[in-house]
Amino acid sequence: MSIILIADDNPQNLYLVRFLLEKNSHEVDEVVNGEQAVQAAQDKEYDLILMDIQMPVLDGLGATRMIKLMANAPIIVALTAKAMAGDAEHILASGCDGYISKPIDAREFMGQIDGFLKNE
Repeated sequence: MSIILIADDNPQNLYLVRFLLEKNSHEVDEVVNGEQAVQAAQDKEYDLILMDIQMPVLDGLGATRMIKLMANAPIIVALTAKAMAGDAEHILASGCDGYISKPIDAREFMGQIDGFLKNE
């Protein structure tokens, strides 16, 4: 079982992602902005963080940059509706280890999560 943090300000996305992860035996925490994601990563060791890019207070890219400065930083995967080539390069340059495009397809999503966790 992996411990995963979801950082997303959209309640429907949080519900869907939590449901899929818990159904597949992962422990899940959730936060609604980048500042909370940074604090959670300081307080607890996560195997993976799913990071929405556009959030209030501190966006996902800023939060990713801060978390990646920590010792033993977890895998961070962007959850984004912005999946164009230039956006992907910008996301990866911020420190994200990968990205998953929204809307989420359940089977594809879990395959991608399993792939990231196996490469941990």
